[in-house]
Amino acid sequence: MFDSVSGVRLTKFTDLALRAVMRLAVEDGGGSPTTREVAESMGVPAAHMAKAVTRLQHLGVLEARRGRGGGLALTALGRGASIGWLVRELEGDGEVVACEGETPCPLRAACRLRGALRDAQEAFYAALDPLTVADLVSSPTGPVLVGLVGRRPG
Repeated sequence: MFDSVSGVRLTKFTDLALRAVMRLAVEDGGGSPTTREVAESMGVPAAHMAKAVTRLQHLGVLEARRGRGGGLALTALGRGASIGWLVRELEGDGEVVACEGETPCPLRAACRLRGALRDAQEAFYAALDPLTVADLVSSPTGPVLVGLVGRRPG
């Protein structure tokens, strides 16, 4: 059965993680926001943001410090990372189509679609490879994100 959504879609998890990275990239050094503050400024549940933060920590993209003076901050890797690399890591290396699932596709042994879709997926990632977090937060996005920084709860 085909999904009615057209085009390429990232998982909600990847979208959330990318927004968190972008949000942290415009932090002006006036403190490190907490996971809850980032979630609130982005309008998402704190529990979902916490999962994204944990994954980004494991990737070495951000660090989270607990306690007084703690919070989230991008690492040097996070600031310079390729968006293509980051999306690959967040999305995983799964196939676009599931040929071997519960009911394997009868065409799988001679199908050319699977290879074509894999090539298209790699072209999608390759288009993101030259972009960095800095590219994503340049104008007009950066000023909007800076406005979100100022909306931090008191």
